[in-house]
Amino acid sequence: MEIRVLGALGVQICGVSVVPTAPKPRQVLALLALRADQAVPAAVLAEELWSGRPPRSARTTVQTYVLQLRDLIDRALAQGAEGSGGEPEGKAEGGAAGTGEARNPAPGKDCLGAKDVLVTSAGGYRLNTGDGLVDLRDFERLAGLGYRAMDGGDFPLAARQLGEALALWRGPALADVPLGGQLAVEAKRLEETRLCALDQRIEADLRLGRHRVLLAELTVLVDRYRTHESLHGQYMVALHRSGRRGEALEAYQRLRNTLVRELGMEPSAGLRRLQRSILLAGPERPEPDLPGTAPVPADPRLSRVG
Repeated sequence: MEIRVLGALGVQICGVSVVPTAPKPRQVLALLALRADQAVPAAVLAEELWSGRPPRSARTTVQTYVLQLRDLIDRALAQGAEGSGGEPEGKAEGGAAGTGEARNPAPGKDCLGAKDVLVTSAGGYRLNTGDGLVDLRDFERLAGLGYRAMDGGDFPLAARQLGEALALWRGPALADVPLGGQLAVEAKRLEETRLCALDQRIEADLRLGRHRVLLAELTVLVDRYRTHESLHGQYMVALHRSGRRGEALEAYQRLRNTLVRELGMEPSAGLRRLQRSILLAGPERPEPDLPGTAPVPADPRLSRVG
């Protein structure tokens, strides 16, 4: 099995997609995929589908959606068993949408029965991955390695591991799934984990002197996340180190205006210190650390322009 939630929903079994086109069964599959190998109570699925106001027929309707998913799984298993190399990866019969990115395991691998894959468990249901590929788990593993490398001062390794983690994202989490209360919270949580990894990868790249390469990416990011102070601080440093001190100060002023206008607050003390350091920076003056980061000895930053 292969599960992808970091972008459009993708669930493939024996190389065949089992993602339904109908919105509510897709929501059920998305929640099961996010909590793969864990039992999801039927009540939680009903809350997701009907925003906490399930009809009397909710349990029966959830069972119907599960049966529809098992039908798609059965067809995928049969198709995988009959194929000669798991070649089918488009739309499964009956409305399953393919992702076009599947690895194609050999027929017979993980090919059990639908009830072994989508298991009835403890008043709910569990999607059994059989140790298959789950992009979210890979992201969390790689990001964790990157954070540990940052803590250890190994910035080349941190940049590489965090870059690999971020490369698993193909767009907003669950981009093609209707989001009820449960999935909306999960999607927001996942976006925060992505932003955290992105912030640390950019910090690692700055530590490695890659400020010019970062400018195009940071220009887009500060426009998209107009109140994100860490990204703005990194943008200011990249601009200053590229010999664009005035633009760095303008970036600070734009952020301050946005924060005051939209949130009624001033930039953080750390960002204000960074602005003052840029104002006062000279050839002999080392750069302070970015807001929220630990100091690194002998790392001249604002003073290293060009």
